[in-house]
Amino acid sequence: MQLTFLLLGSLLAAPEPGEAKGKHPGYEERKNHDPDGIGKFYMDREIAHVMGFGAAGWLERPERVKEEAPEKLLKALDLKPGMTVADIGAGSGYHTFKIAPILGAEGKMIAVDIQPEMLGLIREKAKKLKVGNIELVNSAESDPKLKPGSVDLILMVDVYHEFSHPYEMTQKLAAALKPGGRLVFVEFKLEDSKVPIKLVHKMSERQVIREMTPFEELKHEKTISTLPWQHVIVFEKAKSK
Repeated sequence: MQLTFLLLGSLLAAPEPGEAKGKHPGYEERKNHDPDGIGKFYMDREIAHVMGFGAAGWLERPERVKEEAPEKLLKALDLKPGMTVADIGAGSGYHTFKIAPILGAEGKMIAVDIQPEMLGLIREKAKKLKVGNIELVNSAESDPKLKPGSVDLILMVDVYHEFSHPYEMTQKLAAALKPGGRLVFVEFKLEDSKVPIKLVHKMSERQVIREMTPFEELKHEKTISTLPWQHVIVFEKAKSK
């Protein structure tokens, strides 16, 4: 994912009447599509190309503090010592290393990424900094490879829009959450034309909520708008009766 200045296009559609919960919404391949997308659409949204390992340095850019306000994100997540948190699409570990110390020795930080090279960066940094509560998981395109009912909070920072199989991934992510656990989307605001990110790497709050409608166990808890460029959209898994 690279910075670029684009004008905002039309907002993505709201759920169609009769769009049933609990049913696979299906995917669509289109020949005419954004060159930064893969040509595969999910609920009318084109899926973006995955940012490759070669761009890992962009994740650690100093400007990110001003553009994304990571400290505000940490506050919004309401993290507690002893929690188990999964950073999906962890990349270079930018957020992983901010969260791990908060969880403490009794907690666990799970860094999940589909690229082994990214996990290698995290492994080396954890060794250098002597951070002992980080677990590395090499995920697949349709499976984050997390144990069912094992995670308190799943964080996805600028990554969900790159899932080639968002429906299948969300199924597995929801299953990995403990009852009452939270699924958190951090996505660049499609609604804001001033956010200088390529169009397919942005999502509207409306679209994120739409794509979660098939999963009855996930309820939209809140959307936090304190970050400069991104939404923080929080879903909670239903608690056991």
